[in-house]
Amino acid sequence: MPLLDVFGRINSEYYQLTSAEKKVADYAVIHQQQTQFMSISELAEEAGVAEATISRFCKRLGYKGYSAFKLAIANATAGRMDRGDPDVGAPEEDSVEGMCSAAYRADSEALTQTMELIQADMVRRAADMIVSAGRVLCMGQGGSMIMAQECAHLFSTIQCNFTAVVDSHLQAIAASQLTPKDLVIYFSYSGSTKELINNVRIIRDRRARLILITRFPKSPGAAYADVVLQCGSREGPLQGGSVPARIAQLYLMDVLFHEVCRRDREGNLARQEMVAEVLSGKHI
Repeated sequence: MPLLDVFGRINSEYYQLTSAEKKVADYAVIHQQQTQFMSISELAEEAGVAEATISRFCKRLGYKGYSAFKLAIANATAGRMDRGDPDVGAPEEDSVEGMCSAAYRADSEALTQTMELIQADMVRRAADMIVSAGRVLCMGQGGSMIMAQECAHLFSTIQCNFTAVVDSHLQAIAASQLTPKDLVIYFSYSGSTKELINNVRIIRDRRARLILITRFPKSPGAAYADVVLQCGSREGPLQGGSVPARIAQLYLMDVLFHEVCRRDREGNLARQEMVAEVLSGKHI
């Protein structure tokens, strides 16, 4: 295919598209900035088409799939986004002070969005599952694995049954040995990575419980979860593992931690004091 950007490809192929595919094309052209941040289910809903239509549309344009299509949009709009998106604000980023302000706004917005998305009943259900669990495994891929490790570290100060499983092969092995008494806390911004889907299918087969922390509550992975906690923050294909996305996930983790602590204030405080005393000896 000629070296056209994604919008050039859409223009070239437009009159060969089906009526449903044209709906996708029209939406992507009109909403160029928004499209790169949307899951395939969100775009399908907004364009009024089936997810399969979007997959066919992407392949018709010469892309392997929806992720490649979003990456092409991100590349095509990168320069324009810097000039027009208030979250990025390139004119202000010409100075250190402006860059600091832009980063602060993006981080603050991620926290605000996440707080607005919190459902109290989901937080309570997740806390109930943590308190009653036999083992709790924390999982994720890429940048989300860092969140899983942080989660295991934080909760280990009040419960000794938390473990972060970092390797994808070890995750599958650990998942295969779960019992109905066990729980997995899975971090996945997209909720649609191959490793996630493979692992949550095993988790479901083992009848263990699953908490998913994700940006997209209608993602494929969310369909397997007992509880979905939705984080805010927009992360495009060029911003994988962005700081605002991690801050949003950390905030949800903190909310969940404090809700668990509320269930046994005195006992958890005593355990935290014991941990602090042991760790104090590690400082000079």
